Amino acid sequence: MRTQQFVVIGLGRFGSNLALELVDLGYEVMGIDRNEELVQELGDQLTHAVAADATDEEMLKSLGVRNFDCGIVAIGNDIQMSILAAILLKELGVKTVVAKAISMLHGRALEKLGVDRIIYPERDMGIRVAHQLVTPNLLDYIELSKEFSIVEMKVPASMHGKSLGELNTRSQFACSVVALHRDGNIMVAPTAMDQLYEGDIMVIIGGNEKMEQFENMINEEA
Repeated sequence: MRTQQFVVIGLGRFGSNLALELVDLGYEVMGIDRNEELVQELGDQLTHAVAADATDEEMLKSLGVRNFDCGIVAIGNDIQMSILAAILLKELGVKTVVAKAISMLHGRALEKLGVDRIIYPERDMGIRVAHQLVTPNLLDYIELSKEFSIVEMKVPASMHGKSLGELNTRSQFACSVVALHRDGNIMVAPTAMDQLYEGDIMVIIGGNEKMEQFENMINEEA
């Protein structure tokens, strides 16, 4: 089976970390940036690293970008270059195009170009940190959409020994515990009979409004 291939355009802090993580996960990654120093730094760590202008269509064609499964535009503050690179990836036929946006207006422009997924790193991190600050037992928070989120939450002492059935999150808060982490092991799709122990990590999915109510309850009991 062929390893999935990614091309990351823009090797700044966000782009380089994303590219290196994809390599660590076992995928093939080509990094493209105009800055030769950045390319040299990452040359030995990525599958391929190229110093090139990502708005040069002929250059992208010569690199075989159209054959990649996913193209990620991770360009920093140059909105024009970001938009041009996204247009070229779409026109060259890259299957999935993902782009970083630095503002809502930038994101709307990318959306109109047909970009498959738009990432707002600063906004998303701000949201996650805010939730972690107000809910000490909250380990991670990811907003899936305007309506739904998925969170990782540590089980407080007050819930030790309770079963998921007793917690009854589905009826009370319209959210579901889809996995439990315990002592380095993960239990997927736990049943109502499974007990919770202090320090377990619950992976919960649900509506944002109800999820906030559940977070508040955990906060009060912690």
